[in-house]
Amino acid sequence: MVLMADDDEDDRVLTRDAFDDCGVDVDLRFVEDGQELLEYLHGDGAWRGRPTPSLILLDLNMPRKDGREALVAIKENPALRRIPVVILTTSKAEEDVLRSYDLGVSSFISKPVTYESLLALVRTLSHYWFQTVRLPDHVPAE
Repeated sequence: MVLMADDDEDDRVLTRDAFDDCGVDVDLRFVEDGQELLEYLHGDGAWRGRPTPSLILLDLNMPRKDGREALVAIKENPALRRIPVVILTTSKAEEDVLRSYDLGVSSFISKPVTYESLLALVRTLSHYWFQTVRLPDHVPAE
């Protein structure tokens, strides 16, 4: 299961469409900001009993709790830190790249500007994360 945290509804819809158009058979779920991401990962409230993601796609610039803050919380938590996190953001700032890797991100990707580029990215992500890499079968919940 892939969990995407992104506050931009258009980006969420386009990502869902790209996964579908590429024929990637994955359970793709969405949250809208870092606070909701952490609530999901901790199984708070409506998120109780949810599946644990095998991969998180994380935007950096979101309201309430941004991706940087959420990344820190994920990587500091022994029950969550093994979940691979891929930053998918409009930021191209070198400071964001360096800080993200310092915090333990698996990859840092700038969001594609065209749908064709998004399709290529989804194909690459799918091949790498679901066909090449071995992900943990289960990440224990807290």
